[in-house]
Amino acid sequence: MAKYFDVHPENPQRRIIGSVVDSIRSGALVAYPTDSCFALGCQLGNREGMGRIRSIRNLDERHHFTLVCENFAQLGQFVYVDNDVFRAIKAATPGSYTFILPATKEVPRQLLHPKKKTVGVRIPDHTVTQALLAELGEPLLSSTLLLPDEEEPLTQGWEIKERLDHVVDAVVDSGDCGTEPTTVIDFSSGEAEIVRRGAGDTAPFE
Repeated sequence: MAKYFDVHPENPQRRIIGSVVDSIRSGALVAYPTDSCFALGCQLGNREGMGRIRSIRNLDERHHFTLVCENFAQLGQFVYVDNDVFRAIKAATPGSYTFILPATKEVPRQLLHPKKKTVGVRIPDHTVTQALLAELGEPLLSSTLLLPDEEEPLTQGWEIKERLDHVVDAVVDSGDCGTEPTTVIDFSSGEAEIVRRGAGDTAPFE
């Protein structure tokens, strides 16, 4: 059964955040809220966790996993960003965007798109997510909590606990979060290509 963590949305309890992060460091797969919708996340390098995400979501090897980062300094360790792209991303973060960029050698090979050698990165504008990332000290390997053959992502913590109780290790609930997945912008060619229109405004990238 999955552990259920009830976290205050504006003042996350340090003890609870610490318990969640301890679980992540111990190999747990967690469902957690973001500024777009719930996500599945585990520690970077957790191969079993990555496999479980693929299994829950029925993903193929071409799926871009996302590294959810606390800030730009952290993001810059894992992807290559030139000056023009830096300015464009900086203006849109933190926010409900995922950016696809060429990965550095810091990114485990199994996370990369097999042909492009790219990875997704984002910096969320969500108090609880930021608290988790600050405590963890590294990005969370993540994917939107969107189940196969369902058009809408799960948005209620209690429902996630009910439906995924035996396939995730923990559910972090801080009340309402977004209901739309992130907007995905592919910068791997140097130019902005809108891959998915979601919660983030696409106008700056049109």
